[in-house]
Amino acid sequence: PFFRLLEAQLQDQRREHEEEVEALKNQVDAMKEEMEKQQQAFLQTLQLSPEVQVEFGLQQEITRLTNENLDLKELLEKLEKNEKKLKKQLKIYMKKVQDFEASQAMVPAERRRHERNMQAAVQRKEKDFQGMLEYYKEDEPLLIRNLVT
Repeated sequence: PFFRLLEAQLQDQRREHEEEVEALKNQVDAMKEEMEKQQQAFLQTLQLSPEVQVEFGLQQEITRLTNENLDLKELLEKLEKNEKKLKKQLKIYMKKVQDFEASQAMVPAERRRHERNMQAAVQRKEKDFQGMLEYYKEDEPLLIRNLVT
C-alpha cells in the first residue's frame, strides 16, 4: 500500500511536469514565431529605400508617442478628478472649522465655568486621604449610611 501511494504520487508529479514542459514548449514556439515576424519586418525595412526607412521609423515613433500621450491624458483626468474631490473635502473641513470657531466664540463664559468645575473635580479626586476621619456627632447617622451604601 505504501509503495502504491508513492508510485501514484510519482505519476502525478510526472504528469504535472510533462504538462508544464508542454506549456513551456508552446510559449517558446510562440516567441519564435513573433521573433521571426519581427525579423522579417526588420529585413523588409532594410530593403526599403532610406527615405522609406525614415518614414517607417517616424510612423513607429508617432504611434509610440500617441500611445504615451493617451496614457498621460488618462492620468491627467484621474488627477483632475482627485483634485476636485480634495477641494470639496477642503471646503467641508473649512466650514466645520468656521462653525467650531463660531461656537467657541459664543460660549466662552459657559466653557470657563465648566473648565473650573472640571478642575475642581480633578483636584478633589487627586487628594490622597490617609488616617482618621473627622466629623460632627450629628452627622454620624448620615456618615454611616453613606459608608454602608
